[in-house]
Amino acid sequence: MAAERRTGQKARTQGNVTQIAGDVHLQVPPQAARTEVDWPVWVGKIPQLAAAFQPRTPVREAIARARAESGDVVLSQVLAGDGGVGKSQLAAALARELRDQERSADSGLDLLVWANATDPDQIITAYADAADRLGLPGGASGDIAAAAEAFLTWLPTTDRRWLIVLDDITDPEAVDAWWPDGNHRTGWVLATTRRSDALLSGQGRKLIRLDLYTPEEARAYLQRRLTDAGHPGLYDAEAADVLAEELGRLPLGLGHAAAYMINKRCGVGDYLRLFRDTGNALGDLLPPSADAEGYGRPVTTALLVSRDAVRAADPTGLAWPLLQFIALMDPMGHPAELWTTEPVREFLRTARPARRRRLRKHQPAVTEDEIGVALEYLRTYALITQDTARAPIRVHALTARAVRETVDAQVLPHLARTAADAVVRLWPYPDQHDLDLSASLRANAMMLDNHTFPCLWQPATHPCVYRVSVSLTSVGLTEQAVEYDRRVLRRTLELRGPDHRDLTHAKNNLGVSYTEAGRHEEGLELAEQVLADCERIVGPDHSNTLTARNNLAVAYTQAGRHEEAVELAEQTMADCERILGPEHPDTLTACNTLAASYSEAGRHEEAVELSERAVADRVRILGPDHPNTLTSRNNLSVCYGEAGRHAEALQLAEQVLADCERILGPEHPDTRIAHSNLARARRAQTPPEG
Repeated sequence: MAAERRTGQKARTQGNVTQIAGDVHLQVPPQAARTEVDWPVWVGKIPQLAAAFQPRTPVREAIARARAESGDVVLSQVLAGDGGVGKSQLAAALARELRDQERSADSGLDLLVWANATDPDQIITAYADAADRLGLPGGASGDIAAAAEAFLTWLPTTDRRWLIVLDDITDPEAVDAWWPDGNHRTGWVLATTRRSDALLSGQGRKLIRLDLYTPEEARAYLQRRLTDAGHPGLYDAEAADVLAEELGRLPLGLGHAAAYMINKRCGVGDYLRLFRDTGNALGDLLPPSADAEGYGRPVTTALLVSRDAVRAADPTGLAWPLLQFIALMDPMGHPAELWTTEPVREFLRTARPARRRRLRKHQPAVTEDEIGVALEYLRTYALITQDTARAPIRVHALTARAVRETVDAQVLPHLARTAADAVVRLWPYPDQHDLDLSASLRANAMMLDNHTFPCLWQPATHPCVYRVSVSLTSVGLTEQAVEYDRRVLRRTLELRGPDHRDLTHAKNNLGVSYTEAGRHEEGLELAEQVLADCERIVGPDHSNTLTARNNLAVAYTQAGRHEEAVELAEQTMADCERILGPEHPDTLTACNTLAASYSEAGRHEEAVELSERAVADRVRILGPDHPNTLTSRNNLSVCYGEAGRHAEALQLAEQVLADCERILGPEHPDTRIAHSNLARARRAQTPPEG
């Protein structure tokens, strides 16, 4: 069995080259499908409908006609329109109506999947969740890419009625591979996007435009919103028509305005005067070049009115700083727990207005209750949406953009890196402990970097940037990890130049991702480059160079170049002992790698001897439950088996599997490896038939 590198320690905080532990990875037997499914199956969170939701009847009728005319192809409608026009709201209304229909022989749904589609990773995660809920083979394996493929393969075979919603497609080409296919009589795909690319039409897909409110819809929205809130007297039909036109009949802008009027008991005419009064300041707060969609100015004006009201009402002084954080994240949702982490609370402590002339450094600590109060004010003024206090927080993309335009350029780097600290602090390790949370954090980490670039890269690259790649590979999204690491490498080269040590880190991570994706030659080529670069940039005895040497030895083993692997692993082991000492973590890693190299080269007795040493050292130094200790014990079990010591191999394999399930969880890749090793050890104990 080939010794492979582990990905759990892929990137260090300081940008050092990654340690690779030389794990033994074996094929996992396919899981049998469950026979019982608890129908109906709902996957994903459908957004709550906005107050005074308008049914958008003409567009609904266009959707119905498109479904009726689609013939013998899978029904796919794509709601396309600019930001703020209500695409997701209409899709949510349609999905809820179908979901809530009584299931019968010819109506209702058996399966509904709502997937945020801003990034293919989120679609894949939703499909994998569906595969698990449906009991499909591989659905609970932890390899979410394989589970998502199993779900797509299942769709054409079922007679169950299903709806897949792909909300907010930003890259049609990347999403195309994950577009569902299936039985045209029972399946329907509904998507939303700001794009109008050719890939979004044809092949059973029809693009349907959703534009601004009509004058009648805008008027109806304002009247119903104010009346439902118990304040019909605030409505003024004449002023409402004028305000709607000045807001561009944009649903988002009207929503901000209505929330302000309700909270301040402000009539439409009075609000219109406020709206116009703030217009003169927009030249400083929102440059014309930033108004790419044609109606950012009225949204920003409405936002600033609500901002002033929130600042006046919020006793904590935290609402506006929190909204600035929220504006940097994924508009489709992020965990509310981010804002109660210690890095954010410390930032907020010094960011809120000083009380009673206190110096900011002496401000009292910020409590979770205060953060909850501040978020409630943001919800009250319709600046964010959140179904419950612990549900994901969503913000409209235009609201977020308008907020970002008001952030002081000198404050943005501190905001960005604090948010990144919170993301890293909240990220589960291993990812399999909470796959939904890790998927959300991946999406938010990438969005944060895009919104604030290059803040997470200066003065040093933030660990959050590297954590994305580690997460992608750990859940089986290896091709996505390759593409991500390519982008990181390009950015590192542009920002750092060819002679910076961060470039070796980026190359190393890309090499690991190549290997995890089965592209061993490309991985080996990069490993050789990384070692050469480290020796040139930081010298032959630097810890980065030692780790690069270890990684290259692993790559040689994976490529079947066993003599070179053993020679380099022996050199690395000797150098680590000489430079770092026998108990340094890198020395323990080198010991583990050399043992694996011996085993692959057929030098089984030496492999057993060194593996026993690696286990003893890691138990003594790291403890029996450390993931690296489990790796060494797993490798020792394999070495026992290859040396013909089958009883010892079986006993240890049983112990390792039990400990992996207890410590890492049943879906962690190392647990799956332990399952395979135990099966292998049991087969070796069973005499051949005949």
